[in-house]
Amino acid sequence: MKTAAGSKDRKARMQKVIEALNKARSMELHAINQYMNQHYGLDDKDYGELAANMKLIAIDEMRHAEMFAERIKELGGEPTSEPAAKVAKGQDVKDVFPFDAGLEDNTIDVYNQLLLVCRENGDSGSVKLFEQIIDEEQLHYNYFDNVGGHIETLGDVYLSKIAGTPSSTGGTTKGFVLNAAGGAAAG
Repeated sequence: MKTAAGSKDRKARMQKVIEALNKARSMELHAINQYMNQHYGLDDKDYGELAANMKLIAIDEMRHAEMFAERIKELGGEPTSEPAAKVAKGQDVKDVFPFDAGLEDNTIDVYNQLLLVCRENGDSGSVKLFEQIIDEEQLHYNYFDNVGGHIETLGDVYLSKIAGTPSSTGGTTKGFVLNAAGGAAAG
């Protein structure tokens, strides 16, 4: 038999989980805006391959934002529509990838802390969601860090090799992670 106190306690615990999920959702909304802004800038500068991958990573972030929103709704909450930060605009191509690697590194750290909030409040479903998304954010971090390293080490030689490459992602809406996996990953 459920007690009023037990029901109240569960509701308070789920509210903490919803707050954690909304914090993550707001970070995803920022990432979407940031990466799409960078996608446009890279495309304008004719770094097609970099622009295409940036767009695909933004699509991954859209999927993450939606996954968080769906979980929030399942728990009876209202998904936030506010991004966590403002977009950094007009970045030089040499600054984009280290900047984004830093964003992803911070995201992984914050999501690991939010995962603990979910675990401490008895929500294994949200824990699993965070685990999946953290794995995908790690792939984004690896990509940004690798490209940033190539630009730092090889500079204009690396960038000249990419200049003029196609920016089209075709008809794909899978994103970076699912596209790389051949669509095999669950989402």
